[in-house]
Order: sequence, then structure tokens, then C-alpha cells
Amino acid sequence: MNHLCIASALLVLATPLSAKADSVTVSPLLNTFTTVSGQPIVLPQGNVQLITSMYEIPPGAKLPEHEHNSQRYGYLLAGRLRVTNTETGKSQEFKPGDFIVESRGQWHKAENIGAEPIKLLVIDQVEPGQSTVVLRQPGAAAGHN
Repeated sequence: MNHLCIASALLVLATPLSAKADSVTVSPLLNTFTTVSGQPIVLPQGNVQLITSMYEIPPGAKLPEHEHNSQRYGYLLAGRLRVTNTETGKSQEFKPGDFIVESRGQWHKAENIGAEPIKLLVIDQVEPGQSTVVLRQPGAAAGHN
């Protein structure tokens, strides 16, 4: 009898939730195993620190040449972004709604190529205390770690 009462109560509680869930829409943004440069996605081993940031980049602004030693993701909310891999010379352009899996250990630079400010949600997964961005020093050779 107790099981029947519990089951009935759960059914009554779940009914309004399922009615609201019917209006939920899930739109896949990206399904990939690789970064924008074709590298496999690699996550830190052991403890992971999650860092989220909102970048706002004015029209015409250019980010300096840099690299990431850990996995970084971006979701472009507004604006138009061009990222150039300075090792390969390949450029890619991103628009609002694009999800970006950034390259690791490859020098690249970015710029706002649109007329409106960029709003970019950035998600980093790093080993605790690790820097998320390494700036290229002037005159540094193209080699890496």
C-alpha cells in the first residue's frame, strides 16, 4: 500500500513538470572530437579548475599573439571574430551562435572584424593555478614546450 501511495504522489508531482518540459527546445551547437586546428580535445588529468569569462572586444580591436596550454572553449554571443593561426597562416571567421574549440599550444591571434563589439563567453579547463593564456614574447622562436 505504501508503494502505491508513493508512486501515486510521484505521478501527481511529475505531471506538471512534464507539461512544462514539452516546451523546452534543445538545439545542438557543436559535436566534435577536435579543436579548430584539428587537434584531439585533451582534458587535464586529475583535479581541474573551471574558469569562465566574458570577453568584450570593441570593433577593430586586435588581441596579441598567444597560445593556450589547456583546453579552451568559446561561444560567440555577438560580433564577428577572425582567428588566425600564425603557425599555419590559416584564418577562420566566427559569427554569433558559433561554438569554438580553441587550439592548444599553437600561436594565434584574433580580431574583431565587425562593426559591433564582440561578446564571447570563454570556458577554460586547467590544472589548478595554471594560466589560461600565454602571450608570445617579441622575437620568440616558433617552437613550443
